[in-house]
Amino acid sequence: MEISYASSSSRNLSRYSTSTSSSSNMPNRPVRIIQLQHPTTTSLSSSSSSSSSWWSVLSRWRSKVNAMSFTDWTDVLVPCSRWIRTYRWRDYLQIDLAAGLTVGVMLVPQAMSYARLAGLEPIYGLYSSFVPIFVYAIFGSSRQLAIGPVALVSLLVSNVLSKIVDSSDELYTELAILLALMVGIMECIMGLLRLGWLIRFISHSVISGFTTASAIVIALSQAKYFLGYDIDRTSKIVPLIKSIIAGADEFSWPPFVMGSIILAILLVMKHLGKTRKYLRFLRASGPLTGVVLGTVFVKIFHPSSISVVGEIPQGLPKFSVPKSFGYAKDLIPTALLITGVAILESVGIAKALAAKNGYELDSNQELFGLGVANICGSFFSAYPTTGSFSRSAVNHESGAKTGLSGIVTGIIIGCALLFLTPLFTDIPQCALAAIVVSAVMGLVDYDEAIFLWRVDKKDFLLWTLTSTMTLFLGIEIGVLVGVGASLAFVIHESANPRLAFLGRLPGTTVYRNIQQYPEAYTYHGIVIVRIDAPIYFANISHIKERLQEYEMKNDGSTRRGPEVESVYFVILEMSPVTYVDSSAVQALKDLYHEYKSRDIQIAISNPNREVLLTLAKANLVELIGKEWYFVRVHDAVQVCLQHVQSINEGAKTAEPLEEDKPSLFQRLLKQRREDFSKAELESGDQAPSTPADSDSQLEPLLSRKS
Repeated sequence: MEISYASSSSRNLSRYSTSTSSSSNMPNRPVRIIQLQHPTTTSLSSSSSSSSSWWSVLSRWRSKVNAMSFTDWTDVLVPCSRWIRTYRWRDYLQIDLAAGLTVGVMLVPQAMSYARLAGLEPIYGLYSSFVPIFVYAIFGSSRQLAIGPVALVSLLVSNVLSKIVDSSDELYTELAILLALMVGIMECIMGLLRLGWLIRFISHSVISGFTTASAIVIALSQAKYFLGYDIDRTSKIVPLIKSIIAGADEFSWPPFVMGSIILAILLVMKHLGKTRKYLRFLRASGPLTGVVLGTVFVKIFHPSSISVVGEIPQGLPKFSVPKSFGYAKDLIPTALLITGVAILESVGIAKALAAKNGYELDSNQELFGLGVANICGSFFSAYPTTGSFSRSAVNHESGAKTGLSGIVTGIIIGCALLFLTPLFTDIPQCALAAIVVSAVMGLVDYDEAIFLWRVDKKDFLLWTLTSTMTLFLGIEIGVLVGVGASLAFVIHESANPRLAFLGRLPGTTVYRNIQQYPEAYTYHGIVIVRIDAPIYFANISHIKERLQEYEMKNDGSTRRGPEVESVYFVILEMSPVTYVDSSAVQALKDLYHEYKSRDIQIAISNPNREVLLTLAKANLVELIGKEWYFVRVHDAVQVCLQHVQSINEGAKTAEPLEEDKPSLFQRLLKQRREDFSKAELESGDQAPSTPADSDSQLEPLLSRKS
């Protein structure tokens, strides 16, 4: 004998008992389902009014502002007050002083090197490391981030300004300072409008490919200081290599030997500083060591073939307003690009350091702090600055606890400007070039390429495309292609969402993707599909096509339940669907009518409140029928199985019907609606009337041999 059972639920769940027409000799099968709470007229109207007005948003914002105390306002406007209030002088002072001194010693030669990379005189690198550091210590929210000139931003400045004017012209310096003002304004605007999230659309693989290619270009651009002759100033690798080869007959070996020796010393010191904890100080002191060794050699031997920095003005930068605003329009694309780099580099490392040191960091506040630092710096002859990976890492490794370490670094730069600039006159250019090359070698991220090839071929393609375009077509084209490709992948993924054909795991009421769980089984006449994305105009066509494929194809899974030849029910699991737009609603209506013409009923499982409200306002709930909305996939399957069995048994006994007589499927659906409208769902407090040999632990509607 073969008997089928329905599952029993908890005692407080409603029970639905469905019965077939009197002509069908079908046994009653008790089925308990959880009632889905449909939105009322009041909730629909309140939702409509709130969505059409900004008043509720303004009210929440006003209440939040009113709840802020004086301390909260101080923390927002002057973030440094957070660590000043809790500063433990006895524990932190000595550590912050040591960290600030370490970073300051590292920054002095790096700042001059990066200024040369940007096409500016070395003094402007020191200017850019002075005022912005103090301003950021006040308005920045990171306690370990070390800001100042960086290699990538310096390359961007050189790349755009060299196309406008020669680096020896005074206008070149004016435009670099104007660029700092523009970058600062853009960063402040993005921080105030909380637009930092826009950069999330640029994938990490694009950033890695861009920085790798830029590092190679930066290293090659410093070759002129090693080789002893000028090469073309460009960000494309092919002209750079051609220029290096074309001037080979002017090669001078003294700067090459000195530069190579200093570079080797820097790399060895960096490696020892990273791998030996007790030699950690070598990593920070490497640039200073290289500069000192090169300067001592020049002062002793006075080699004429080795070019030196020359005279550097002494004293602090004076206040001056940026000039040459007529070129601002030409600088907007580069300012946007530098702002993007600032968000990706500075905010990224700042958040990582904040997590390691146990405090929270607001990305938008951080962006605002960087913007104010650049704006103030532009009035004191600074070119664009941002957070540095290497110096921030050294600051963190040195144990910096608060922004006081940055203030100490600024004091070191100020002392260098006031008292040490006469010592910088004989610094070899090849020593500064070696500092730049050693710094950017860490940006060549070939390990990331190997990792992406192993993990995700799509991201590896993005990495390869971005790095190749940056190398051969220039920085701007490389960034545009990389960002465009990244957005194209995002749009493609959004327009082609994943749908899963669900089956039931044996012995459970859990439904999962049958591709992931081959042991899951399906039921004859029922298709269960989970939509794993919001439904909107761009992806609704893809979803409809996939639904038709699932309806027609044989998935190869084990099938159970009453055997019928065609599909009668399509259950849509909508718990992952967070949003449905008007185009999707219209498409669902079309899909319903299409299914209805083929005697297929749609059932919807577990839509969230916002989705259900949208469907209700579009009258889609009434169109499909409230009785076909369920809390769980399991509930929908139970009800659909009742009807499939009724259809199966009715098809065996039914007589030929007249053309104007409703079909068996239509009569069953009508009975379902009538039962639902009469509220024949029982309270569930009493046990269901099942056959004497029933077992509440059995799976619903599964065969049991006796």
